[in-house]
Amino acid sequence: MTDTIDSLFAEARARFLEARIGEAALDARALICGLLDMPAAAFMTKGDQGVTREDAARIREAIARRAAHEPVHRILGRREFYGLTLGLSKDTLEPRPDSEMIVEGLLPFARSMVAAKGSCKILDLGTGTGAICLALLSAIPQAHGMGTDISAGALRTAKANAERNGLAERFSAVESDWFGKIEGRFDIIVSNPPYIRTAVVASLAPEVRDHDPALALDGGTDGLDAYRLIAKRADEHLADRGVVGVEIGYDQKDAVRGIFEGEGFRLIDAVKDFGGNDRALLFRAWP
Repeated sequence: MTDTIDSLFAEARARFLEARIGEAALDARALICGLLDMPAAAFMTKGDQGVTREDAARIREAIARRAAHEPVHRILGRREFYGLTLGLSKDTLEPRPDSEMIVEGLLPFARSMVAAKGSCKILDLGTGTGAICLALLSAIPQAHGMGTDISAGALRTAKANAERNGLAERFSAVESDWFGKIEGRFDIIVSNPPYIRTAVVASLAPEVRDHDPALALDGGTDGLDAYRLIAKRADEHLADRGVVGVEIGYDQKDAVRGIFEGEGFRLIDAVKDFGGNDRALLFRAWP
C-alpha cells in the first residue's frame, strides 16, 4: 500500500500525541511540508497524493526524532525569521518568532539614523544564527552589521545565513567574548543574551535543554550576568545618540533596567512579545 500525505500525517500526529507533544497536528504538518518543500495550502488539497518510498522513509525518520522531542526546525535544519530563511546548527540558539519584536522595536531608530547621516552601523553581540542583525539589514539597505559570538561554529552559521539571504556584503563576523575584540562605535548595539538562571536550565523542556547550546541559555546564578557585562562596556562602543537593545526574560524588566540605569543609561522603550510579556528593552546613554 502506497503511503500518502494524509496517512503519514495521521501517523505523525498519533506518534506525537503519544509522546505528549502539545501541538501534535501543527508539528506533523510543519514537518511533512518542510521535508517535501510543500506550501501549507498544497498540504490541504493534496492529502491523497502518494509519497515515494524514499520520501516516506525520510518522513518516518523525522517523526521518530520529533517523538524524541527534537524540535521540528532542528530536524529541518532551517527556520523562517522576519522573512528570512535561516540555517540552524548545534552551535546556535533556534530563533523564536517573539524575537522578531526586538527587530520591530529597533527599526524606527535605525531609520532615523539613516535619515540623519545616510547609514547605520549595527553590532549584534552573541549573534548565533545572525537572526536579529540580518533581519535589520534586510529591512534597512543602508545598514551594515557586525555579528559577534564566542562560538566559531555559530559564526560560520551566521555567515552562511548572510550568504543565503544576499546580505553577505553588509555583514561581518568576529569571534569575541562580548566586547573583548570589538573596536569602533555603533549606532545600534543589540543582543539576545543568555538569561536563564543556572538552577533552572536543567528543568527546561527537552526541546530547549537538549538542543539549544548551553552557552546561549545559562545566564548565571540570577540570569543577569550578560546584562551586567553589556551595560558596563556598551557606552565605549556606542555612537552619539546610539541605542542599546536587549532581549529579556518575561520577569526581568525591573532588574535589567536597574543594571543599565546604574551604568548611566535611560530606558527609552519597552517591547512586548506576541503573548503580551516584556520581551526587549531599549536604552540610550544620558542625557
